[in-house]
Amino acid sequence: MDDNNKNLILATALSFIVILVWFVLFPPPEPVQDPNLTEATAESLTAPIAPTSAATAAQSTTAEPTDEAIDAPRVQVETARVSGSISLQGGRIDDLSLKGYRETLAEDSDIVHLLKPRSEAGSYYALYGWTPGAGLTADAVPGVNTIWSVESGDTLTETNPVTLAWDNGAGLTFRREMSIDENYMFSVKQSVENTGAGSVSLAPYGILARHGEPADLKNFFILHEGAIRQRDDERDFFDYGDIQDFEGDNAWSGGSTVADVSSVSDGGWLGFTDHYWMTMLIPAEGAANDSVLQYNSATDTYRATIRLETQQVSDGETKSAESRLFAGAKEWETIRNYQNKGGVANFLDSIDWGWFFFLTKPIFALLHFINGFIGNMGWAIIGLTIIIKIAVFPLAYKSYSSMAKMKELQPEMEKLKEKAGDDRQKMQQEMMALYKKEKVNPASGCLPLLIQIPIFFSLYKVIFVTLELRHAPWFGWITDLSAPDPSSILNLFGLLPYAVPELGVFAFLSLGILPILLGVSMWLQQKLNPAPTDPAQAMIFAWMPWVFMFMLGTFASGLVVYWIANNTITFTQQYLIMRRHGYKPDVFGNIVSSFKRKEKTADK
Repeated sequence: MDDNNKNLILATALSFIVILVWFVLFPPPEPVQDPNLTEATAESLTAPIAPTSAATAAQSTTAEPTDEAIDAPRVQVETARVSGSISLQGGRIDDLSLKGYRETLAEDSDIVHLLKPRSEAGSYYALYGWTPGAGLTADAVPGVNTIWSVESGDTLTETNPVTLAWDNGAGLTFRREMSIDENYMFSVKQSVENTGAGSVSLAPYGILARHGEPADLKNFFILHEGAIRQRDDERDFFDYGDIQDFEGDNAWSGGSTVADVSSVSDGGWLGFTDHYWMTMLIPAEGAANDSVLQYNSATDTYRATIRLETQQVSDGETKSAESRLFAGAKEWETIRNYQNKGGVANFLDSIDWGWFFFLTKPIFALLHFINGFIGNMGWAIIGLTIIIKIAVFPLAYKSYSSMAKMKELQPEMEKLKEKAGDDRQKMQQEMMALYKKEKVNPASGCLPLLIQIPIFFSLYKVIFVTLELRHAPWFGWITDLSAPDPSSILNLFGLLPYAVPELGVFAFLSLGILPILLGVSMWLQQKLNPAPTDPAQAMIFAWMPWVFMFMLGTFASGLVVYWIANNTITFTQQYLIMRRHGYKPDVFGNIVSSFKRKEKTADK
């Protein structure tokens, strides 16, 4: 077998290895499965009680609603952005849909149902209440099965709050005033009025309960799904597996329950985050609290709990505690306003910006600004690409100039290779001497690529994580920039009258128009770069555009749009810079005649 055939086989094998590794690291998203419609309807959950230790903060139990009470009366919630209801059983916020978002692009698709009552599979809801202290028993405070009455208000709207009330018959009257703003923030004021004899002690709490993991859990390493806790100046991230396996100084376990308890001196927030939606409990600014995450393996229930400080309520006295609940879409501008104007410290970091947050944050802010000006995310991505290329142009100019000189020196490098034969050390020495003589730095050509790598991954993070690209159209057949190009070469991009079959892990074979344009743009750009002297390396580089064409074919269209725009601009810049240095690239011609030497070199 000759060397050329060996190199071809090597390049082919390496290319497919790269593809396989890529799809292990970046698997295509799995389709959403229908949730299991059977689930246990009775269980017990642990609630935080005392602030003295992790054990005492996680031991007490409260009963979960049973089937007999699931038809309790409800108070409707209706605003411009959400709809749902509050169950008078426990006063639970357990039914909430987001009007501005649908499950799919289909016109008849259901709107996103975020919170679900206990009677539905995958139930997910918010609970509020009081933990009894000294002198009180559990039945003296409202529990999750308590049936509240409506004291004022009928439907919860942006302008109409609702107040629920419950009298324990022993001198304590509990009230819960709920309001909601024009977006996704509930405000909850809990109060207790003591008309009995003697003082009592009790502590207010808020709970987010989630039964089972989300049905559409991505389990993708680039995306955090699970719990987030902001405590003072620190932030904790736990996926669902982490919550099941709590251990360490703050961990506690007992029976089927494990918990992580952390004392917070100044507000903070705690809750669960999905790909595009989240729920967060937010104590009043400056309020000390116990922040608790729990998992009950017997009932497969996750809970996030904020327990405020114990209050002493004397006879004739009324005490109250205020907190907020965010339940909605992870909209950058909305969350930023809650942070900057609503006093929720670091709330923008509830969006998963990743390791390159110092890049992803400004990149998205700039993308958001451009989109606000243009009104189309596809063109905004291209505009962002142009701005990035302008920013790195000084470095790119130096790099492309070096590449031009490298291309000029290729004939001399070929002579050195023939002269050195199999003596690689001599070849390297002669090449370094040539580079020094001609004042060429071969490493400078890699600088734009090194800069592009973190920018590429940051933009990928932005496109994958941020809600603003979900179902965002560009033009024509690209109706969702967060999804892969829906066209396919397998049916000639829709010209043939049949649908493309599901290919599973082989989905990369169903190339769309954008991935093909990506491969062509990479190939054109590569034609301007000096070819490696090693035949195997040269073969691998020749395959690289087509390997990337397949690898990125199943990625979000927005990312492919960026890559095509980036390649096109890079090719144009490099072509013009080389022309300015006296070389005339002939991309489609013979490599040997691709560039003409400068006149002074020709004279030599």
